[in-house]
Amino acid sequence: MNKGDLVKVIADAAGVTNATATSTLNAVLDSIRKSLKKEDKVTLIGFGTFSTSKRAKRDGRNPSTGAKIKIPAKTLVKFKAGKELSEAVNKKGK
Repeated sequence: MNKGDLVKVIADAAGVTNATATSTLNAVLDSIRKSLKKEDKVTLIGFGTFSTSKRAKRDGRNPSTGAKIKIPAKTLVKFKAGKELSEAVNKKGK
């Protein structure tokens, strides 16, 4: 499923136009993005939790040349599925 497919599902389920569904989805995604940028957690009960974690800078090696390289620090985005989502995905027979 891509974003266009998701917009259509939202529009059909909510009985709204594709434009309204697109605006709504974009607002939700922008809110999650802004919260993560501020290093806040976003918890959607039953679905999961989006969070960030810091990775320190470190030394690495180029696999093809073996040369040492510096890998910069970065912030990672993590997602931990909620219980209801995990159970729905792992349900047998569906």
